[in-house]
Amino acid sequence: MDTMLGFAGLVITTLVALFAALALEAALLRAMVALMKPATADRRSAKPQIAQGSRLVAEAYGKVR
Repeated sequence: MDTMLGFAGLVITTLVALFAALALEAALLRAMVALMKPATADRRSAKPQIAQGSRLVAEAYGKVR
């Protein structure tokens, strides 16, 4: 009986430690996501623009055709 009680205590302690570790991992993951959001917020890529020389070449090629 004493052995079964000790084993049950060990199982309960292990489960409590498991759930505590999972809660800590979830909290740290949420914190990391929250810290990373400002670094990626409102980053818009610039519109690709053709350089002046390339634009002139394209216009000249269009006039020849």
